[in-house]
Amino acid sequence: MDLPIDHFRLLGVSPSADPEAILRRLETRCDSPPDQGFTHEALLQRADLLRRSADLLIDPADRAEYEAALLRLSESHPNGTVGLDLPTSSEVAGLMLLWEAHGAVEAFQLARQGLQPPQAPALGSGREADLTLLAALACRDAALEEQEQRRYESAAQLLIDGIQLQQRMGKLPDQQRRLENDLQGLTPFRILDLLSRDLGDQASHQQGLTLLDELVVARGGLEAADVDDDQPGSLSQEDFESFFHQIRRFLTVQEQIDLFSRWFEAGAADAGFLTVLALTAAGFSRRKPEFLEQARDRMQTLANAELDPMPLLGCLDLLLGNVKDADRHFAVLRDPDLQAWFLNHPGDGLAAQCEYCRAWLERDVLPGYRDVDASGADLDAWFADRDVQGFVDRLDRKASRQIGAEEMALAWATAGNASMESSPDLDESVVDAESEDTDAPPPLWQQHWVRPAAAALAVVGIAVGGIALVRRNLDPAPLTLETTSETAEVEAIADVDAPSLPLADEPVASLKPDLQPSAPSEPLVSDAPTEAELQALVQGWLDAKALALSGQPAHLAVVARDPLVKRVERERAVDAAAGRSKAIDASITSIEVVDRKPHRIELLAQVAYSDRLQAADGTVIDETAPTDFSVTYVLGRDGTQWRLHDYIPGS
Repeated sequence: MDLPIDHFRLLGVSPSADPEAILRRLETRCDSPPDQGFTHEALLQRADLLRRSADLLIDPADRAEYEAALLRLSESHPNGTVGLDLPTSSEVAGLMLLWEAHGAVEAFQLARQGLQPPQAPALGSGREADLTLLAALACRDAALEEQEQRRYESAAQLLIDGIQLQQRMGKLPDQQRRLENDLQGLTPFRILDLLSRDLGDQASHQQGLTLLDELVVARGGLEAADVDDDQPGSLSQEDFESFFHQIRRFLTVQEQIDLFSRWFEAGAADAGFLTVLALTAAGFSRRKPEFLEQARDRMQTLANAELDPMPLLGCLDLLLGNVKDADRHFAVLRDPDLQAWFLNHPGDGLAAQCEYCRAWLERDVLPGYRDVDASGADLDAWFADRDVQGFVDRLDRKASRQIGAEEMALAWATAGNASMESSPDLDESVVDAESEDTDAPPPLWQQHWVRPAAAALAVVGIAVGGIALVRRNLDPAPLTLETTSETAEVEAIADVDAPSLPLADEPVASLKPDLQPSAPSEPLVSDAPTEAELQALVQGWLDAKALALSGQPAHLAVVARDPLVKRVERERAVDAAAGRSKAIDASITSIEVVDRKPHRIELLAQVAYSDRLQAADGTVIDETAPTDFSVTYVLGRDGTQWRLHDYIPGS
């Protein structure tokens, strides 16, 4: 047998060791043989080999001749390995000494070779037992050596070979279980090793994905409730989160979509939220709005009491150009800090939503993918993309929201002017005196462990083009001659697929022929407004808006915040340019306080409504028959005065 080791290494001494040091080392080695269960015969052969090496090295002539031979070999074979020729009877002892000299990989390979035909020992012999035990011990140590060098997959392959060998021999079940436990404990490191390799090595990458899938399924999901800490290779939830966060950046966004979708369908509810984020990242980075539509549909199927879906749904609807639904979602946020951020934002509602959406994309959505650039979320580029525009247009036509060329141009112009007036830029002076720090919105999912670390966000103005494209679904002109007021509360109901009302044969008789201003002449400044005072404020909004849309003077600023006032003014400007006016009859029939805070009150009101769209000569173009519907009104306190901040029809 050719043993890849020299006498110095076999004995465990330095090439410069003197005879006394060699004899002391010999005594120590002979007095401390391996105690894992080798046969007595193998241990005697081991001691005999140690003495032979010591005898050679303490004899001056033999040692000089041996060292000269080593020198000649190193010169003639600089990359070669020195070996010792051993008789077959000393095979087990030599492999034991090779294993003890930290040659575990070589010892395992030679022991496994010795157990295979034609070198296989007789069944039941001591040589078979010794080689089988040595193979198991050397395999474990060899895997540890590879693991220390961060060659995790190489370590795993050694363990797999060792397990297969033990299964074939069927002699040492305890050693086999140890190897299996070691292999299982290596799984997270193998996954990291395989996935971090170059994507050109597709075989390794796919193997890593398979192992990751198996690991998560075995855990019972991303957030396993009951993890057996005594189970080999099990990770605590904290360790697993750290591991998962580390490997996500080696996965493409499509791979994450596939994995998360599969885990979610298998019952891992936590993966549903990650699927939404991955679909959003894929859609936004590739300019594929259909992915965002899938994300929105998936989000609506999730049920998690700990997470508020409204901000996420609001962002998705905003990116899809469905601003009215975005308004509805942003208006019913659970987080009081987020409510306060929107309430105190210096710009109008759309500017706040766009800024929040951009921050959400940069912080929570785009980081964590191998093939997605997370350096910034450019909403301008998103809304300017032809594919995005085409997709939003198709949604508009599907929802019967397409508007004519003249009205479209006017809507874009008015929206652009409004965005220039209301969107904050880098000038720090454009801050509401009553607001607190509005530089960055609160994180969307503050308690979710997969959220990347939040970065400090500066106030960034939303470009006119992006806002204009989105605004057309917020404040468009009347769609055609057959449509009614878009900013009237009843019209937003139609946008959420409510059945349209049939046109009456005669004009609606319930409309007030002569409207009188009924907005409160004094601001509402009570610390705790009564329901009567709140109803008067909301009714004042309805009456003042009706006056404004009919072309008469109205004092909207007493009851509503500036963005709502400008919204009504823009709609009136569109009607005036088209030679039209609206006559609206809207009355509050009941009111209920849903939520009351020092600076925010949410009301649910029942509104009796009818309207008539007429030309300059008084001809009725269109009308809405009397009907009742629900509206959620959000009131905010600007300093000491209460005003209407937003409303959500159909709530």
